[in-house]
Amino acid sequence: MAHVKKKKGVIGILTGGGDVPGLNPAIRAVTIRAVREGYQVIGLRRGWAGIMEINRDDKESDNSNNFQILTEEIVNKSGRTGGTFLHSSRTRPSHVPKEGVPEHLKGKYTKEINDLTQEVLKNLDYLGIDFLIPIGGDDTLSYAVRLYTKGVKVVAIPKTMDNDVPGTDYCIGFSTCVTRTISITNALRTSAGSHERFLVLEVFGRYAGFTAMLPTMAGSANRCVIPEHKFNIEQLCQLLSEDRFNNPSHYSVVLVSEGAMFTGGEMIFKSQETDMYGHKKLGGIGELVSSELTRISPKFNKNRHINVIQQKLGYMVRCGDPDAIDSVVPMAYGNLALDLIMSGIHGRLVVLKNGRYDNMPVEVVTSYKKVINIKEHYNIERLRPFYKSFEMKPLFLMTSERENY
Repeated sequence: MAHVKKKKGVIGILTGGGDVPGLNPAIRAVTIRAVREGYQVIGLRRGWAGIMEINRDDKESDNSNNFQILTEEIVNKSGRTGGTFLHSSRTRPSHVPKEGVPEHLKGKYTKEINDLTQEVLKNLDYLGIDFLIPIGGDDTLSYAVRLYTKGVKVVAIPKTMDNDVPGTDYCIGFSTCVTRTISITNALRTSAGSHERFLVLEVFGRYAGFTAMLPTMAGSANRCVIPEHKFNIEQLCQLLSEDRFNNPSHYSVVLVSEGAMFTGGEMIFKSQETDMYGHKKLGGIGELVSSELTRISPKFNKNRHINVIQQKLGYMVRCGDPDAIDSVVPMAYGNLALDLIMSGIHGRLVVLKNGRYDNMPVEVVTSYKKVINIKEHYNIERLRPFYKSFEMKPLFLMTSERENY
């Protein structure tokens, strides 16, 4: 039996995966519009973990850490800030390790990897949720697709600073990430120039290099290396040495995607441990590039080493308040989701496509990988973007190019 009183309908909303600026504005947009239209909104806490961990059988169980009723008063202030006040996790209810099974379910699920989807479905029914709005990247939304095939009325919102959710040109968090990357890179130039060094900055981007490409295109870096193209370190060193020589301040800058790989090499991981989506934690490619550049540099600098300033931008580009685009787009996405729900439409992903707001079948998020079109956008000889053919391109230029949907 549900613990909430139904009105026009009950909408559940959650945020999964990494935090980005723009999540709270999306939650705010959904809640305010929904409440004014006569719906009740339930915030599911900690991504898929909240709805998975509800104990519906024990009347004395405290489920306050798993969900909360949202009101205009709750979301108004948070809507101006970064992060997600609903909190987040990388939980995947269909692949829960034995140690991750909620305490009250440990006697029921005893395998090394367990599928708790039936518990999620029962908990959604327990809360009386009629529509579900998950906000997340391709991992979080891939599980939303699973729920949709089980009959849950899903309307999804794309979020990821990597901007790699298929079907949409824009994901919440990307603009702020690019803005911060440009700002921090330009700030670090003073140190690089003062010491006449290479500046190597590692940025997010496991499979797609959008967060390295756009700042480079905006002039923040001389070169960038991305996951879509394995690079030759000697080629990179030669190009950076030329850039440094031609710069009156004698420094040069390269942005390195965390998923970038040397020719003949593989991704660099911090450990072999994986999350529920099978991803190992990336880290270290920036340090490796830096050490190799220092080692090789005498070959291109009259037998003298060139030292490196190395910085992993990491959470510096995903913390804090959203920029203008990540304040406006989430507002629009939230209202688009409500438009669909009020029209009785579900199984959709709200998107930006060629500068226009639209929606696509939610299954698009699992249909292919959204990556940079190397042939069109990346100059493999110069290790930087092409600067041509911008006419009639979307705002952020490099977008999802599959038209299946």
